[in-house]
Amino acid sequence: MIETGLLALGLVLVVEGLVYALAPSLVERMLVALSTLPEETRRMIGLVSLALGVVLVWLGKTLGA
Repeated sequence: MIETGLLALGLVLVVEGLVYALAPSLVERMLVALSTLPEETRRMIGLVSLALGVVLVWLGKTLGA
């Protein structure tokens, strides 16, 4: 279980690092766009992302990762 958590955390950091390394101006534009959305919309985006992440980690674990 700890291995799966470390794997997931490591993959998140890799993706986040790539975004900041390859497209820092895109990150700034996304932050501005997010700041214009209502709080409830941002919360819903976060919850959907969380659920999708859990499903992907579960699917990866089920398939033998």
